[in-house]
Amino acid sequence: MSVKRKVLMICLGNICRSPLAEAVFLDFIRRKKLHDLWEVESAALIGYHTGKNPDHRAIATLKKHGITDYVHKARPINQSDYDKFDWIFGMDEDNIRELARLSPANSRAVIELLGKYDPEEELIIRDPYYDSDSEGFEKAYIQCVRSVAAFLEKHK
Repeated sequence: MSVKRKVLMICLGNICRSPLAEAVFLDFIRRKKLHDLWEVESAALIGYHTGKNPDHRAIATLKKHGITDYVHKARPINQSDYDKFDWIFGMDEDNIRELARLSPANSRAVIELLGKYDPEEELIIRDPYYDSDSEGFEKAYIQCVRSVAAFLEKHK
């Protein structure tokens, strides 16, 4: 039996982009029967939304794409996450800078932009929180699908 590889998705508040990325990753590992190889969670850089569900537009976007069973409560990243996870993915450059600043000197986690794996080379997954509609959530979802698929293909 192999050891699970662990991924942590990060965004500012853990109610928009990182839950989308986590749900997409969970859906991939469920459909491809990779649960024994991969584990994924998501967290925030700030604790403002701790304990809250994902934004209703994120949930609606997931449901639109057939992901109906995703359940999540926002939580902040903590120091032990840097040892628990193999990869910590930020959604934008501000996330990456803050993750690097918070990272302990002996961190085992690789910190990267999730968009680094996007075959269409859209590096930044923009925060749609302040948008007045769901269009930004749809774009973030599609970027997550492309990036997660490419990441899993590269790390089979």
